[in-house]
Amino acid sequence: MAVAAATPALRLGNPAANALLVIQALEKAAAEGAELVVLPELCLTGYSCGDLFGQRTLLVGAQKALAQVTEATARLGLTTIVGLPLEVSGRLFNVAVFISKGNILGVVPKTHLPNVGEFYEQRWFASSRVANFKEVELLGRVTPFGTDLLFQATDLPDCVVGIEICEDLWSVQPPSGAQALAGATLLCNLSASDELLTKSSYRRDLVHSQSARCLAAYVYAASGAGESSTDIVYSGHSLIAENGTVLGESERFRFELSLLVTQVDVDKLQNERRKNSTFFGTTAPYVPRTIGFELGHPVGTTPKLRRRFSQQPFVPADAQRRDENCQEIFAIQSTGLARRLRHTGARQVVVGVSGGLDSTLALLVTLEAFGRLGLDRKGIIGITMPGPGTSVRTRMNALKLMEALGITAREIPINEALDKHLADIQHPANKHDVTYENAQARERTQILMDIANQVGGFVVGTGDLSEAALGWCTFNADHMSMYHVNIGVPKTLVRHLVSWAAHARHVGNERALLEDIVATPVSPELLPVGKEGEITQQTELLVGPYELHDFFLFHLVRNAFRPAKILWLAEHAFAGKYDQAEIRHWLKAFLTRFFSQQFKRSAMPDGPKVGSVALSPRGDWRMPSDAEVTAWLAELG
Repeated sequence: MAVAAATPALRLGNPAANALLVIQALEKAAAEGAELVVLPELCLTGYSCGDLFGQRTLLVGAQKALAQVTEATARLGLTTIVGLPLEVSGRLFNVAVFISKGNILGVVPKTHLPNVGEFYEQRWFASSRVANFKEVELLGRVTPFGTDLLFQATDLPDCVVGIEICEDLWSVQPPSGAQALAGATLLCNLSASDELLTKSSYRRDLVHSQSARCLAAYVYAASGAGESSTDIVYSGHSLIAENGTVLGESERFRFELSLLVTQVDVDKLQNERRKNSTFFGTTAPYVPRTIGFELGHPVGTTPKLRRRFSQQPFVPADAQRRDENCQEIFAIQSTGLARRLRHTGARQVVVGVSGGLDSTLALLVTLEAFGRLGLDRKGIIGITMPGPGTSVRTRMNALKLMEALGITAREIPINEALDKHLADIQHPANKHDVTYENAQARERTQILMDIANQVGGFVVGTGDLSEAALGWCTFNADHMSMYHVNIGVPKTLVRHLVSWAAHARHVGNERALLEDIVATPVSPELLPVGKEGEITQQTELLVGPYELHDFFLFHLVRNAFRPAKILWLAEHAFAGKYDQAEIRHWLKAFLTRFFSQQFKRSAMPDGPKVGSVALSPRGDWRMPSDAEVTAWLAELG
C-alpha cells in the first residue's frame, strides 16, 4: 500500500488558511497515488500556538478546518490522519483524527505530554489517561474516542492502523508497542519534534528501531519550518520505516510543502509476525476497538509498484556495505571452522580444490581459520581430482592457487578409478547420464574422506546455500563433509566474497589467480571437456540463472511470499532482462527442486549460518521431505 507523510507550509494560528494548505497537500499526495496520508501534530492550528490554545476562536476555527479537510477526502477518495486541539467537557486534548473518504471514523488523544525544557504541553492539554469516555461529538456526529482504537482496511485486511502522537514514541512504553501486539501493522505518528543538534539522527533511530521492535511499518510526519521560531526551530523531518529499514526520509528545513511517499508491504509484516514466537507469544495488553475503512486508490489514479526490489537481495548494492558484509561473513565462517578445529583437536583438514568459486572460498576460509589458531598452513591438504570434465583452466588454477598459498597440495586423477567403477557396475562408458556424473562426485568424496582418516583430520565442505536450495549436489558426495563452511552463503554472494578476499587478504600472484577464478563460469565439470580442454557444462544453462534462484529463495524463505507475488516482484526487478515466461519457467523449476530435494537438506552437515536465510534442519528450515509442491505450482498456472 502507498503511504505518505506530508508537512504543509502552515500559517501559525490560522486554521482557515491551514485547511487549504492541508487540502493542497492531500491533492498532491493523491496525485502521487498515496492511499493514506499522515499529517503533523496539531497541523490545523500549528503546534506552537502557546496560550492561544486557550482561545475559543482558535478551537472553533480548527473544527471548521477539519470539516473542509473531511469533505476533500471524499472528493479525492483517500484516507488521512490530521492533528488538532479538541475540547471535551472542559478539557483540551491534543488529538489525531482518522478520516476516510469523507467520514470521520475515530479520534485518538495524546497520552504522554512533555513538560520539560522547551516543552510545556501540560499547561494546555490533558492526557488521554484522564479521559473517562469512549465517544465524543465531533462535527455533529458521535465518534469513537480513545487510545484503544485501531483502523482496519476492509479491502486489505493485513493493513491495521495504530496512531500515537509525538512524545508517545519517545516514552518508556510507547502506545505503538501495545497497538502492534493488538494487531496494528501500520503505526502512524503525528509529530512536532523540534530540531536540535544531532536530534535528527536520534529521531531516525527511534523510528526505525520501533518499526523493527513492533514488526510494523511506521509513518512519522513532523511539523515544519512554518512553526514559531521564537525560541526553537522545526524542520519537518518526516520518516517512513518498515521493520527496521528506513524506506524514505524527507529533506529538512523546507518552507514549502514537503511530501514523502512510498509503499509498505503489510503482507510481508504479517509473514514476519507469524514466524516470530516472541511476538505471537506475547499477550496484547487490551482488546482494541477495531473500526473498518475502505482503503482503495485515490480517484483517477492507477496503482503501480513504487518500491525497487533488488535483483540480488543477498548482495548489497552499495560497494562499501557489500565489503563490510563480506568481511563479517568471512569472520563468521572462519570462526565457526576454528571452533570446530579447537573442539576436535585436529591440526590437519582436507579440502577438495576444483579451481571453482565454492572450493576457493572454502580454502580461503580454512586458511583464515588456521591463521587465527596459529596452525601451520601445511596442515591444510588441498586435493584436486581431475576427471573427464575437468577443464585446463580450472585444473591449472587449482594447482597454482594451492602452491601460491603454501598449503599441502595433492593431485589425484580419478579417470582410471571412474572407468573401473563404471565397468564394475556394468555402466556403458559413453553413457553420460546422472549415474556417470554422480559416480565422479562420489569418487572424489571417497578420496577426501579416506585421506582425512589417514591424517587424523576432517573434510571441509565446499557446497553453498543455493546448491542446497536446489538440491544441486550429489547425495553422500559433495553434499557431505565434516563441516560445511559455505552452507550459509548464496551463490550470488560467493563471487563477491572471493573477490573481496582477493583484494583484502592477498596481493600479487595470489590476487591474480583469485581474480581469474572469479571470472570462471560456474560448472560442476562432470561432462567431458571440449576439444581445447574448455568447460562444456555450465550449471546455469541446466538449472537456470542463479540470480533468479537466489531471488526466489530469498522471497520464499525469508519473506514467505506466495509464488504469484514472487513472480510479480521478479517481473519488476528483472524487467528488460527476463520476460514473464522465462521467470515463470525458472520459478516453477525452482519450486519443484526445492520441494523434491528436502531429503538432502534433512541430512546436511554442520555449518555456520551467516544471514537471515538458512536451510539447516537444526537452525532455520524444518520441512517434511514428503511435502508436495502442487499448491505452489497451481498458483502460477
